[in-house]
Amino acid sequence: MNAERPDEAVDDAPEEAPEVELSADAAEETAEPEDELAAAQAKADENWERYVRALAEVENVRKRASRDVENAHKFALERFGKELLAVKDTLEMGLAVEGASVESLLEGSNATLKLLTSTLGRFGIEEVDPVGEPFDPELHEAISMQPADKVEPGSVATVVQKGYTLNGRLLRPAMVIVASE
Repeated sequence: MNAERPDEAVDDAPEEAPEVELSADAAEETAEPEDELAAAQAKADENWERYVRALAEVENVRKRASRDVENAHKFALERFGKELLAVKDTLEMGLAVEGASVESLLEGSNATLKLLTSTLGRFGIEEVDPVGEPFDPELHEAISMQPADKVEPGSVATVVQKGYTLNGRLLRPAMVIVASE
């Protein structure tokens, strides 16, 4: 329902928009989108600069990590090698002794073997010497079977060559002779 107010006149002709003078505040408002655009562009430039720097930093970290891994592979055995040099030096000193008796050479060999065993132990290499234990195909390699009175059938009767583990992982299985019935 179109109710007319008595103080309003109905005019079918379109009204012309009155001319509006822009005050100083209005002029600032029209310049404001340009300022906003410039601020947004500055912010975009700053973010682009951050992105490029972050990308360069990631690339530097990747290269540094690659170099560190390469050096780790190259020099992983350095400490182990230095420890083994002590064993080699001991062997050479034993061989350099002239006129040594068999007993002293045997004693030196035993001392060198003890030094080598302790060096291997410091690096997590442990012996697998399973005499009398049940045969375990995960740790032992059976080369034959023979009757044995001292151990139960299916157990290791003789160790032909000791096996070794590195931090619990099999390095070399023990070669064994298994007791049969």
